[in-house]
Amino acid sequence: MAKRKKRLNIKKAIKKPGALRRQLGIKKGEKIPAKKLAKAAKKKGKLGQRARFAQTLKKLRKRRKS
Repeated sequence: MAKRKKRLNIKKAIKKPGALRRQLGIKKGEKIPAKKLAKAAKKKGKLGQRARFAQTLKKLRKRRKS
């Protein structure tokens, strides 16, 4: 029998949905611009951490579509 690959549970990884959007001051329903996300990812603390995680999730989403 072949081993089954363990899937990531992203829903559990996101502790506070919408927190990054609120920190960046972007209204609900609008997309976060890539430039703004990249700039935030360079920052320290929770803001930077959330922005880097958002970039990672964006990559995972692209990989899944193809």
